[in-house]
Order: sequence, then C-alpha cells, then structure tokens
Amino acid sequence: MSMQRREILKAGVTAAAAAMTGAAAWSQAAVAQTGPAAKAGGLLRRAIPSSGEMLPVIGLGTSGPFEVGPDPVVRAPLAEVLEGLFAGGATLIDTSPMYSTAETVLGELLTPAMQQRAFVATKVWTRGEQEGRAQIARSAQLMQRKVLDLVQVHNLLDLEVQLKTLRRLKEEGVVRYIGITHYTVPAQAELAAIVQREPLDFVQFNYSATTPEAEQRLLPLCADRGVATLVNRAFDDGKVFARLKGRPLPPWAAEIDCSSWAQLLLKFVISHPAVTCVIPATGKLRNLQDNLAGGRGRLPDAALRKAIVAAVTAA
Repeated sequence: MSMQRREILKAGVTAAAAAMTGAAAWSQAAVAQTGPAAKAGGLLRRAIPSSGEMLPVIGLGTSGPFEVGPDPVVRAPLAEVLEGLFAGGATLIDTSPMYSTAETVLGELLTPAMQQRAFVATKVWTRGEQEGRAQIARSAQLMQRKVLDLVQVHNLLDLEVQLKTLRRLKEEGVVRYIGITHYTVPAQAELAAIVQREPLDFVQFNYSATTPEAEQRLLPLCADRGVATLVNRAFDDGKVFARLKGRPLPPWAAEIDCSSWAQLLLKFVISHPAVTCVIPATGKLRNLQDNLAGGRGRLPDAALRKAIVAAVTAA
C-alpha cells in the first residue's frame, strides 16, 4: 500500500550518509550545464528548442486527480491546485481525452487570467483523420481554447495519420506545437526511432531515478535533434514513495535545496540537460507546492545524481 505523501514531507534531514557528502559539492557550473535556461520567480525555465519559447521546468499532470465529476466540494481542491500552479510561476498543464473528465474540469476551472498564462498540452487518442480532427476540436471546446499549445499523439495510436493531421492543424494555426507520447520503458526504442525520422516539437516519456533508461538513447537523441521533452512518471506512479517510507533524507539533500524526497526526485529529472519539463499529477495543493520547490534552487551535479539513484533504490 502506498504511503501518504505527507509522511514523506515530514522526513527530516537527519540520516547518516557521510560517504556521499563529499560528492555533494555544487557550483554555478551545474546550472550552466543544464542547457538554455533562465530563472523567473525562482522557478527554473528551459527553452523549447524549435522556437526558443521558455517553459518552467515543473508542470502539472491531470491523469487521476482531475478525473472527477461536477461536485463543487470535490473540485474545490483542484481549483486551489490551479491557483497554486500559476502563483508558483508554472504554466504547463498536460491532459488527454483519455483522462475521462479531465479536459472538461480544466475548461471549467481555469479562469480567464489563467487561460492567458496557461500552456495547455493535450493529446489525440483515436483512429482516422476525421476522428482525429473531431477529437482535437472537442478538446479545444472543452478547455475553452481557440488555440491548443501542444497536441501529442497519445501512446502512438494511429501515428502516421494523426501526425499528418497535426501538421495541417499547426499550419492552420489551431495547434502551436506537435509531439508524441508513451509511458513505458519498452516503448522508448520506438519513440527514438520516430524522433530520428520525424520532425517533432515535443516527445513525452517516462524517466525517473528508478527508471533512468531514457538516458541511454532517447534523451541524448532529443537533445541532438532539438526536440523538447516532457517527463511523466517521475515518481514511478507513486511506488517510489512506498519504498522510501520512514526513511529520512540524506544530509547532502540540503546542499541542493531539497527538503523532501519529492523534491530530490524531481531535481534528478530536471538536472538532465535534455529535460524540458516534468509533469507530476496531483490534486492536493501541499503536494503541488512541494513539487514546485523541486524546480527552484541548486541542481545536483553528476556525482549527486548517482547519489540520488543510490539513495532511492537502496534496499
């Protein structure tokens, strides 16, 4: 059974990991090695390679928490999450028609001011050109958007047809960026093959301290091809928190401005120079604020990245 996130947030910086302390040295060079980046409101930002537009490195996923009905009591915490997202300097929200009511909920909870600031990423998840166009139009309608910032082919379904449609919609100005997605390690080889042959703006995939396989091929390839990356499953669908239950943070976590395991895990992800944004899903304001803190302050160097992997995978 997964532990409650709040238990992890209480973890103190008291554990003994003296052997790793010497590896915790951090310098300004660590930021210089993270690629085109800038800080605004304390939140690190990265450039979308195809345009130079800057995105905050922490975004918001909607799978699960935003799949709710119209009950105002149930939606109230989600409205708080959205308010906290923009107040904290973040802008990217990732969703999909696959996530039942999530698009509807977003459309009804995003205020006009939020809509102006939001970078809305959704997906097309159907077969056929007409069906794809209809679904994308429906997503825009539900989320009350004249233009969708990013539309991705969800889990590569009907890839060739939907990419053709997305390119036309981009030319028409209905979609600003196009991309592809998946969420498993075995699918990363296919994602890499597509990146190699197709002009894309974004690729979304899973990457974490417990599943670092994307470092081998996919992340370097995206950097080489100038493709932005969205990272899902940074917490391994929450399973990593069960593994870390009752374990205090290593003392060197404070040297990269981390006060929770979630922040440490997110900093592992965004410290890779080819990562543009990570999109953990949450329906709780305290978790969102904790996640946003992972996008501020110092980043781990190569030695500390190895230390993070060792810390979260230790038996």
